Parts: sequence; C-alpha cells; structure tokens
Amino acid sequence: MRTIDLGPDGWLLEDTARGPRAVPADRLADHFAEELSPPAWATDLLVYVHGWQTGSDSALAAIRRLLALVTAQYEKDPAAYRALRPWRPWTVLVRWPSRSLPSLGGYRLIRDRAHAMSTRGHAARVIGRLLGYLDDRRGDPAAPPVLANRDGQYLHLIGHSFGCRFLCEAVQWAADGPLTLGWSTPTPPGRPFTVDSMLLLQMAAPRDAFATRFTALAEAPLRGPVVATYSQHDRATGFWHLRAEKRAGVGYAGIGTAPAPVSAVRMLPPAEPYPLAALDHRFVSVDASDVFTRGKGPAGAHSDHLRPETAHLLLSLAAHSR
Repeated sequence: MRTIDLGPDGWLLEDTARGPRAVPADRLADHFAEELSPPAWATDLLVYVHGWQTGSDSALAAIRRLLALVTAQYEKDPAAYRALRPWRPWTVLVRWPSRSLPSLGGYRLIRDRAHAMSTRGHAARVIGRLLGYLDDRRGDPAAPPVLANRDGQYLHLIGHSFGCRFLCEAVQWAADGPLTLGWSTPTPPGRPFTVDSMLLLQMAAPRDAFATRFTALAEAPLRGPVVATYSQHDRATGFWHLRAEKRAGVGYAGIGTAPAPVSAVRMLPPAEPYPLAALDHRFVSVDASDVFTRGKGPAGAHSDHLRPETAHLLLSLAAHSR
C-alpha cells in the first residue's frame, strides 16, 4: 500500500525536513515514479479516497480493514471469483483534510471544501494525473498475450462519502472522445487512462449529481460501471445532506437521474453471486439498507461500509472486469 496526501487546495504534498510542502507541478510525474510505481506482481490496482470526518490514521485503518475483508472473502470462497486467480491487489490511499465539527455547519464546510478542492483547486487534476500515471505503468489487460496468462493489471476506484466527489471530478477531468457504455463496449484508444470499475460507497452528493454535475462521466474513460451504494440508515447523506442541500444524497436514496439508464440492485450476501447482467451498466445503484445499518452519533450508518458484503461487491466488479 502507498499513501498520498492532498492539501486544502487539492495539491499533492510531500514530506520534507521542514514539514509537508507542495510538489511542484513539473515534478508530479517524477514524484509518482519515485513513490508509486505499481509492482509487477500486482493483478489489480486500487485507488481509495476516504470521506468526511476521517483523519490520516483513520483513513489508513479503514482501507486496511477493507483490504482484510476482501482477502478473507476471497480466501473463503476463491471458486466464486475464478477470473481473479490469482488476486494480488496493490493500493493507493488518497488522504485529504476532511475533519470538521459534527454539525450542519461542519458538514457544509467539508462539502464546500471538497467541491472547491476539485473545481477551483487542483484535486481533480492531481488525481487524474495519478490515474494516468498508473494506467501508463500497469500491464495492459487488453493485450491478448497478457490476457492469456491473466497477468494484466486492472484499475479500480473506490470512494467513500465526499471522497466519491474527488473521483468523479478526476475521471471527468480526463473525459474525452466518443461515448463508452461499460464492459460490453471496448474503450477507444488514446484516452488519458482507462478505469475498469468505480465503486462509490455512501456518496455525499445530491441524487441528481450525475445528471447535473458529473455529466461528463457518460463520456469518461470508464470501461466498467459506476456503482453507488445507499442506505436509508445513513444520516449524513440523509438528515445532514437534506438540510445542507435541500435534497437527499446518493448515499441515502441512491442514484436519481443520470445521463444513461440506472440499474437498481440490492446488495447481495457473500454467498450469492452478482450476475454480469446485473452490473454491466453505466450506472448501478445498490440498495444496502439491509446491510449498512450500524452507526452512532449524527452520521448514522454513513461509515458502516466496511462489511463482507462490500468486499464481495468489490471482488465481483474486479472479476467481471476480466
């Protein structure tokens, strides 16, 4: 696992003897090469961006917990993910300043910061260039000789809460060229990068964000689906989001309108496979209301996404990418 840290303006930080400082724009590629070269043994590259009220240590603990759940699920039932033999993920954790008071004002503060970091700031460009770097350095899963021995490296994005916005903005930043409709359609050449799946866990954005704010995702370099979970036990994207933006969030009510049809499925238990037809759509809204139920305090079940069912969904997306 590797970590990168973004400052309040969305720019990439590096540790120096005098403390964190911004990496100069002309050194981004060199910095990625020094710190983030994907190892040859990795079968899948994961990029995870955390959400609201998550400090540096908590973000690290969260992704380690998710990876442990994924490993346990894969080892428990490898036959369910035959296409993943072997499964050797390598992960990049993206951290950003997301702490605030647990209040309506605090929620609005982080909402505005996340939006500013990705639009007026540099987060979308930095993460977009990171994805482009990883795409350039990974083994090409589309090359027939690579597919033959399953040594291709697949790229999956995972976001939680406001972290989902960063990923959507970053992928939009690279949107160019003709429409791509998911796994059933090959991605045209010449893209800045190609993403094999994007899993948005309890996204903190309005239900119509894909139709109003992230419209370019319909033309983005996505070979696989945009999958968003939701739970009606999520108070952060229900109660708080409703008061901050006068409408419920994706994490509470699912994807609303979008530039392409939205497929609706329920989150399945680990013993029940996801058919390809259920996930092979541009937008998939996953009802996790029966799974993401636990939580204390004002956010409710907003951070109850570290579950075996989530690991099963991630593994299923990775398997169907083959």
